[in-house]
Amino acid sequence: MVYKNDLVLSEQALNILLKAQKDELTGALVYSFMAKRAKDEADKKVLERIAKEEVSHEKIWKDYTNKDIKPNRLKVFFMKATTIIFGYTFTLRLLQKDEEFAQKDYEILKQEVPEAIKIQKEEEKHEHELIDMLDEERLMYVGAMVLGLNDALVELTGAIAGLSFALANTKIVALSGIITGISATLSMAASNYLAEKAEGNPKAFKSSIVTGVAYLVTVALMVLPYLLFREDAYIPAFFTMIAIVILIILVFNYYISVAKNQPFWKNFTRMAVISISVAGIAYLIGIAAKALLGIDVL
Repeated sequence: MVYKNDLVLSEQALNILLKAQKDELTGALVYSFMAKRAKDEADKKVLERIAKEEVSHEKIWKDYTNKDIKPNRLKVFFMKATTIIFGYTFTLRLLQKDEEFAQKDYEILKQEVPEAIKIQKEEEKHEHELIDMLDEERLMYVGAMVLGLNDALVELTGAIAGLSFALANTKIVALSGIITGISATLSMAASNYLAEKAEGNPKAFKSSIVTGVAYLVTVALMVLPYLLFREDAYIPAFFTMIAIVILIILVFNYYISVAKNQPFWKNFTRMAVISISVAGIAYLIGIAAKALLGIDVL
């Protein structure tokens, strides 16, 4: 039981508020870390402001719990790593989802601490407004990443699938995939540069580099199974590649869904269906080409 202005809290309500208190302290440390890493001065000020607000929120919940607690150090470490890898906009939105009350928590607090609901909703609204003010540079290149990644997935999935069943040799497929992938990377990066330059984008070169890197990394991951499996194990290599393709699509679309508030399942399903469909068609073409041309690689 906890008392604040003659208010008695149940153990359930207390645990909810203690979690909220810990989340606020954890968030404050992460936001301070982000602020130190931010290059843009405007973003740095926004992040510092959010960090200060998290501390003030923790004090509000402490008024109810009357307890001193420590932040979740493991979560702080994880979120710092996430910030370095995926950027602070992604991590901010991830933290916001963690800090929100669950529906069952709302039902409990609505009965016992109605003003806590009002405070939480006001805080969420304010913090979302602050996050929308951020202009992280890496999110400007999401379009370039999509172009490189999506093109590599569609083109290389089809090409490798067709080659797998036409050549039936993992090492030859890997060699063909590497040559095709590098050529396509250079072509895609050059095309993106020319297109962005024609539109007057002052960062056309950087955009083309992002497209090229996304394409090349995707190619490397897709070719990897063919380098690891023995020469005649082209079928296990093929299905491993398909698993990698689905994993790439999953991770990328999760990042986009969190960082840019876009629907996850809709985008994931669309990309996955396109890539797998292309692979299936190319598989049939590979078998047909092998039969019609009488090619047999020993």
